[in-house]
Formats: sequence, C-alpha cells, structure tokens
Amino acid sequence: MITAKEVRLLMNQAGRCALPFLFGIDYEMERGFFIPHPLEQQAVLWRVHAHTNISPALSKSPLLGSLFKSHPVDYATYSQRFSYVQQQLLQGNSFLTNLTLKTPITTDYTLQEILLHSQSPYGVALPNRFVCFSPETFVRIKGTTIYSNPMKGTIRCDVPHAEQVILADYKEQAEHNTIVDFIRSDLSRVATQIKVDRFRYIDRVETSNGAILQVSSQISGELPADYTACLGDILFTLLPAGSISGAPKVSTCKIIAAAEQEKRGYYSGVFGYYDGIELDSAVMIRYLEQVNDSFYFRSGGGVTINSSMRSEYEEVLEKVYLPFV
Repeated sequence: MITAKEVRLLMNQAGRCALPFLFGIDYEMERGFFIPHPLEQQAVLWRVHAHTNISPALSKSPLLGSLFKSHPVDYATYSQRFSYVQQQLLQGNSFLTNLTLKTPITTDYTLQEILLHSQSPYGVALPNRFVCFSPETFVRIKGTTIYSNPMKGTIRCDVPHAEQVILADYKEQAEHNTIVDFIRSDLSRVATQIKVDRFRYIDRVETSNGAILQVSSQISGELPADYTACLGDILFTLLPAGSISGAPKVSTCKIIAAAEQEKRGYYSGVFGYYDGIELDSAVMIRYLEQVNDSFYFRSGGGVTINSSMRSEYEEVLEKVYLPFV
C-alpha cells in the first residue's frame, strides 16, 4: 500500500505515457494501491466489465464454501446514529447523508472464492484484506467524454409491482434527485457540457438473498483534449464519491465521521482500470473485509429528512449478501 498522494501522481504519469494500470483509493483519501500492467500479475485478482486478469480455468474453480451468516448491529445502535444524522439534517448541515454499518459475518468462503463466483460488473480482491463486488460505476472515460452513474434506491424484486413502487416513492425520488444534481455539480469541476443522459433507470441485481432492483442515472460531460496527463487529478477532484457521502460533501463527510465513529478504509472508496486509452472505475460498495480471522460486511444507504428509521435499517441489512445464488 502507498499513500493516496502517490497514487494520484502515478496515475498522472501513467496517463501521459498511455500505460495500463489498476488503482484503488480509500474513502478517506489516505491510502491506495497502484499496479502497472495489471493483466500480467495474479497477486490481486480483479474484473472491470470485460477486462480481467482472472483466467478461464480459475473462473471455473468449484465453489467450496457454504456458510454465510450475518450478525447485524442491533436496531438501538443504528437508531442512535440515525437520530444524530437526522438532527444534522434538521439543522441544515446536510441534505443527504450516506450512513453505513459494519456487520460481523461468519463464513467459510474465501475472499478469492467470492470474487471468482460473483455476478457483478466490477470486482477486486486484495488477499487477506477485502473483496468488493460492486454494481456501481464511479466514472468512465471514453474519448473525451466522462460518465458517472450514481446508484440510489433499492427494493426487493418480490415486492408486488416493485419497479413502480420504487420509482413512485417520494423519499426515493427526492434522494435520487439530490444525488443527480450533486454529481452534475461535481462533474462540472472537471468537465463542460454537463447533461443527464438517462434518468432513474432500473438495474436488476441477483443476490444470495434474492434479486433486488436498484435505481441509477447517467450523467456525462466533456473533458479537455489533453486530459490523460491529469487522470489522477481528475479522479481526486471528484472524491469521495457523492453517492456514498452526501450533499453538501464537506459538511456531510464530517457528519458521517461523527455518526460512524470509525474510518471506512477502502469501503466506499474507488478502484478502476485504465487500459492506456479508456478508464473505467467503480465505487467500492458490496464489500466484505477481513480483519485477522474475523469478517465484516459493510453496507449503507442514503438518509434524508423524509427517511424512515426502520426502513433505512432494513435496507442496510438487505444489502448484506453474496453476489451469487
């Protein structure tokens, strides 16, 4: 591991030279990793859509684990944190705050095994540290166009008329509108011609607890022609990701630190791959970490003034799953 500042400089250098690399940056923007020519190594397994260093033979390895049991943080503990966030919302210090929990897990799956069998567009496993199987794009850069796809809104598929319910929910609409406006503002710091290409579309995600629907939007903008010389600067200007922090970002991050009372580390940071031409990156959600012999699943959700404490608690627990059925 190296400092986040070193990752930023290495990304700029590699962009200037069109050098492929894999990178990761933690939520606090303190630490990170940078792997040049990541297809040529096997120490860190990863997948970014069609790009991966996972061999066909390895991807077909059998699923040996069978145990995955969560031990949720009690409702009273969540209630204290939620109430603090709501107090800050009432005082106008935030409009949207992403509140997360760290859930102890009992499992016999290995981090590598989870990655190999995960059904997700993005995945990365750092040995003895964490595995992430994220469905959420942070930013993609194709040509001179930068795209962001914030994900806000989750519902189980077995809810009657689930798609109509989630799209009609007032709280979910308000939360999604806030984050789309926030990402538009964020992208305007590095790009021009900002526009919303797709608004509140539905993704289906298969999980070990059953399928869920998630609501996303796509926002885009145009970068300057010489942007590759400052890839690191562009990414760091947009951190931390708006969908897992909130708005306004600076004051909301302070609220998160006070409510959660511990660092997130790589959870809700970002990782991605640059192939020498295009960049694709993910928000590190759907995240299982290993601390010595213990495992913890990190999950969260956006809290607004209209949020129901019980509903938010249940949503956070619903996101504790493995990405295969």
